[in-house]
Amino acid sequence: MHLGNESKNFVFCFALHSVFIIFAHKMRHDMKKHHFHVLMTALMCCLFWLPSTPAAAQKWEGLADTPQMGWSTWNKFQEKISEDVIKGIADAMVATGLRDAGYTYINIDDCWHGQRDADGFIQVDPVKFPSGMKALADYVHSKGLKLGIYSDAGTATCGGMPGSLGHEYQDALQYARWGVDYLKYDWCNTPNINPQGAYQLISDALCASGRPIFLSMCEWGNSRPWRWARDIGHSWRTTPDIWCNFDSLRVFPQGYSQFGVMQCIPYNDTLRRYAGPGHWNDPDMLEVGNGMSVSEDRAHFTMWCMMASPLILGNDVRNMTPEVLDILTNREMIAVDQDPLGVQGLHLCDDAGLQFWFKPLAGGDWAFTILNPTKEDKTYAIDWQKFNFTDKEVSGLSTAFDQTTYRIYNLWTHKTEGKTSLKSKPLKVTVKSHDVAAYRLYKN
Repeated sequence: MHLGNESKNFVFCFALHSVFIIFAHKMRHDMKKHHFHVLMTALMCCLFWLPSTPAAAQKWEGLADTPQMGWSTWNKFQEKISEDVIKGIADAMVATGLRDAGYTYINIDDCWHGQRDADGFIQVDPVKFPSGMKALADYVHSKGLKLGIYSDAGTATCGGMPGSLGHEYQDALQYARWGVDYLKYDWCNTPNINPQGAYQLISDALCASGRPIFLSMCEWGNSRPWRWARDIGHSWRTTPDIWCNFDSLRVFPQGYSQFGVMQCIPYNDTLRRYAGPGHWNDPDMLEVGNGMSVSEDRAHFTMWCMMASPLILGNDVRNMTPEVLDILTNREMIAVDQDPLGVQGLHLCDDAGLQFWFKPLAGGDWAFTILNPTKEDKTYAIDWQKFNFTDKEVSGLSTAFDQTTYRIYNLWTHKTEGKTSLKSKPLKVTVKSHDVAAYRLYKN
């Protein structure tokens, strides 16, 4: 039998992993004959392939040139998931135009798990997913979409399902066999585990599996992954979990909190120098369509686009109001998020209770957003000459309003609203409470 380099790498890594697991979990008892043969096979594999195996693996490249877009079960369904729900969501993603707007991943979050088989390979819950994960992946793929799955670096997931600790290479191989395209990797039940080592391990395992799988790291920013995870994952969480609220914390008796939209933003906006093609800051999934006002939904979506954040929907896309669908399929706003320059937006300044954000775009354009986080409508006179600046931290680009005239295009009314002025000639705008005014400034 001939094995290619990728297959050899996986066998070698899996062999080492098998040795570790057997010694860690079996040596406390007398080895059974089956365990002895597995151990000997693992050792022989190590000896045979060791000379040609690279010292370290890198993450799959080319999967995150722009921030990922898709949908996740958790915000709306949590543990109440099934293959019928996933199929219905996939159908709706196509029928509503969400797929064609760029949302390609269908991500199954926590609580899909069954038990591990006798060899340690994870299985699906047979009641929730009677046809199996491979059949579900085939269905999702047939719709022009990709399938995502969830696991945890610890002994158990946040929902109490089997974690991947000690089974990283087995789980990666199982996901590849099923046809999975995306892994969200959580951080519950991980006492005395080093996060950098744990995420490097699962990243290596995914590479060794032979199937390109996107790695979404979810350890809530506790260990500052933006400083060390660029070559490990494709995105990393920068915040605790979000909840469906614009501007308040949700505190639980157990001692942890969930963030509203306005609590997520400041945790994320100071990290822009770490984001870029292939590695993105993630302030968590979207809550658009889950109960906030239309203004709040629009502001939430706009700010995630301005921050070049992953756009992972969390609502029931089978039942959406026209207003929610219009927000989620605003292709001109999505283009700001997906801009190929790949620069996260800049929170430039505050004035009169408003926040002013700029995002450099490919071709010399800029996205410009005024965010009103206050509880009252605000009218503001925009003097473009007050916003002459150079983005020294990331792009090196300058607005140069004193030298360049831009066409002002409103990204929500889809109308041109004149041009910027080389002189002080204010433009008055009114921004509603918990809303935005968002523009693309086209360089003439």
